[in-house]
Amino acid sequence: MTPGGGSGPMKDCEYSQISTHSSSSPMESPHKKKKAAPKRKWEVFPGRNKFFCNGRIMMARQTGVFYLTLILILVTSGLFFAFDCPYLSEKITPAIPAIGGILFFFVMGTLLRTSFSDPGVLPRATPDEAADLERQIDIANGSSSGGYRPPPRTKEVIINGQTVKLKYCFTCKIFRPPRASHCSLCDNCVDRFDHHCPWVGNCVGKRNYRFFYMFILSLSFLTVFIFAFVITHVILRSQQAGFLNALKDSPASVLEAVVCFFSVWSIVGLSGFHTYLISSNQTTNEDIKGSWSNKRGKENYNPYSYGNICTNCCAALCGPISPSLIDRRGFIQPDTPQPAAPSNGITMYGATQSQSNMAAATPLLQSEPSITSEELPLPGKTTIGAPCATLTLGQPTPPSSMPNLTSETGLTDMIPLKEEHEGHQFLTPEEAPSPPGMLPSGSPITHSHTLHVLSLASQDSLHEDSVRGLVKLSSV
Repeated sequence: MTPGGGSGPMKDCEYSQISTHSSSSPMESPHKKKKAAPKRKWEVFPGRNKFFCNGRIMMARQTGVFYLTLILILVTSGLFFAFDCPYLSEKITPAIPAIGGILFFFVMGTLLRTSFSDPGVLPRATPDEAADLERQIDIANGSSSGGYRPPPRTKEVIINGQTVKLKYCFTCKIFRPPRASHCSLCDNCVDRFDHHCPWVGNCVGKRNYRFFYMFILSLSFLTVFIFAFVITHVILRSQQAGFLNALKDSPASVLEAVVCFFSVWSIVGLSGFHTYLISSNQTTNEDIKGSWSNKRGKENYNPYSYGNICTNCCAALCGPISPSLIDRRGFIQPDTPQPAAPSNGITMYGATQSQSNMAAATPLLQSEPSITSEELPLPGKTTIGAPCATLTLGQPTPPSSMPNLTSETGLTDMIPLKEEHEGHQFLTPEEAPSPPGMLPSGSPITHSHTLHVLSLASQDSLHEDSVRGLVKLSSV
């Protein structure tokens, strides 16, 4: 229908339906969308770690030396139980293989517990937390002027009367707590960082240090145990058939003795060193740096020591294990949707149609730049003549199920225009104004899928009426 009710010198101009690029209707597409399976935090963990068993096992990325450790322990122990224990249990006592089996299982259990657990990784700051921390640092240090470099990012805390500096980690964007350090191999800040041990394939920190110490201590006993009884086995055989015949009868004993002989010194020495660290409540990192002195009277005394060897050992080996802070098996929460932009009190209206055919909403008069006749027309959109040169248009508000009309793909690919009549000016559905009397605030309007061609005279009169109506609408 035309505004005047008559047909007049008008022809129909059909607009093709905008394709939604979907086989189903816009109303059905949201119900058929499958939700993506939520990811766990270990899948997007920023550190250089490897995870197994759905995040239950956490290791460093370089695990080659760890597999070498497993092979040495398994092969040496297996040869001992297969070739030495039968003879020793018969000639001496059956308790030898039993004791060896207990030591072996204890060594393997503590090794796997050390290698597969979280050593005490500190979570990194979120972007909001990092930005807030940057603001706090800027306020504390003041604005740097004159090209001078700002002071180092450190904080000082008092622990048992000793001043301890907290250093800022530029990778994790946090101030590291006391005794924490950043591991360059795993790229994580670890609480009570001791060292990164390639033999166990993981960092050694607050949550797995006791298992590491029990591993090297029990491995020392197992190595000494195997080496001692391998020598005993060779001596007993050599007394019966000679030394060379004893070596020929049990060649596996020779391999076990060589491996244990070259391993026992380093393993026993490492166990003694960590026994000293535990008794003084220090870490390997602190001992190498020379951070503290063992003497209480000195200026740089150790503030973490209890002053008693037994108390320090109990605190390191028998204290409660702190929970993991990274929650590596937790699910990632979906991003919260952003609130819609406020409309500044202006009521928006748009076009409606049936469920199978959805069209773009009609724009409202908003504070947008005017479209003049000198500006380039939008792709796929007819130009407006001189009488409508100063008509202010808003942005279209398509429904949520329609594709974005402002994307890089031009509208010329979706809306073919008919250029049969060059003497007439066409108005698109977005540019066609409606009478102001039929637009109450908040009520939508409907329009047909066809648009008629108006003559130049009717366009001028309609333009003046529409502009006055839209001004009245905006004032409401």
